Amino acid sequence: MNFKLKTLAATALVALVLPAAAQNAGGTDTLTKMKTSGKAVLGVRESSSPMAFALGANEKFVGYHVELCERVLKDIMPSVKLEYSVLTAQNTMPLVQNGTVDLGCGPTTNNKVRQQQVAFSLTTYVSQVRMATKANSGITSFDQLAGRTAAASTGTTAVQMLRKLAKTKNIEFPTLLGKDHVDSFLLLESGRADAFVLDDNLLAGVISGSRNPAGYRIVGESLGSEPIALVLRKDDPAFKTAVDDSLRKLMKSGEVEKLYNKWFMSAIPPNNTSLNLPMSDVLKQLLREPNDKPLEAYADAK
Repeated sequence: MNFKLKTLAATALVALVLPAAAQNAGGTDTLTKMKTSGKAVLGVRESSSPMAFALGANEKFVGYHVELCERVLKDIMPSVKLEYSVLTAQNTMPLVQNGTVDLGCGPTTNNKVRQQQVAFSLTTYVSQVRMATKANSGITSFDQLAGRTAAASTGTTAVQMLRKLAKTKNIEFPTLLGKDHVDSFLLLESGRADAFVLDDNLLAGVISGSRNPAGYRIVGESLGSEPIALVLRKDDPAFKTAVDDSLRKLMKSGEVEKLYNKWFMSAIPPNNTSLNLPMSDVLKQLLREPNDKPLEAYADAK
């Protein structure tokens, strides 16, 4: 069975296995489960470059978060066999909840609502809402959007952030909405928009897949931050402690920074291009002083 079919099958089974979640949560903890079975299941994504994505016909899974998960699990239990299960944004919570997946490695935002269902590791990435512009545009700040046109994707938080920006800064700029990120980028690429506003890692992924990646850059101050973390079962303190302790070691040793530079600052597959997305000051600080604070803590700090 290929990974796409496994994803559909896993999603269909959610309703059937959810009743076992309470039993699993109250019975075998993840570390014991891994030791007994000899394996650990990583929840991955197929198309969330550079965090987690499938590569090649054999669907090998790679990315910043995938490699981070692999290192953490091998550090915790060196002899464990790693298996991979494709997740979507919709089924990540229930499949982590019921123990189908031991560690969710997709780009998942830590917030208070999700904390009612699952637990999160220390923050491993901070997504920042910025803008993509053409490299020769001369735009470096949101203040320069006055009198220009911005693009955003329908339904994203960037739309509300742009409205708030216009009101706060007392500047006017038309906003064009694309139906998805590819459509929004086309507005920039075709010259109908001067900037495309979205999470920086998603912008980087869209740019890397464009016809001329070198022709664009990500600029501007951050309009908002979202903490991204590994996902694990709630009420399993021993496993969370093990995961967090391993992440702390990787952060302190500089290995997380090396992984970041590998996936965000160096040429990566499939197009062998670099996202050229330097580590943010927020993430640098988190590597020095790790925490697992949710999105709401970032909003309150604004």
